[in-house]
Amino acid sequence: MFINPVRHITFDAHDPYRVARFWSAVTGWPVHPDDVEGDDEVLLDPGQPGVPGLLFIRVPEAKSVKNRVHLDIQPPTGTRDETVERLVGLGARIVDDQRAQDGVMGWVVLADPEGNELCIERSAGERGLV
Repeated sequence: MFINPVRHITFDAHDPYRVARFWSAVTGWPVHPDDVEGDDEVLLDPGQPGVPGLLFIRVPEAKSVKNRVHLDIQPPTGTRDETVERLVGLGARIVDDQRAQDGVMGWVVLADPEGNELCIERSAGERGLV
């Protein structure tokens, strides 16, 4: 039996709860029921064995350089462009737009409310996978 050795993907944050709520909107994963605003650690629990959660930990320093690791998000429903619009409405900002002129290829690099990068790719539906 394979046991995934990755338990959490951890983000440093000034306001762990606020950033966790943003990422909850990205992933659809709920904030752990024991975690509340003001906590120094906040977990998003995917609720699936073997799938690492996203853990947000309070740190005093600000983000100062580009992330060396980021998550690529494939929207489960809707389109890439709808997802970008929704996340910008929740406080993300566009860092780099790599969408092709025809709208078929490419991705959009966003930054969450504290500057952590993520890429929004075309959805499974747009790729013809569902």
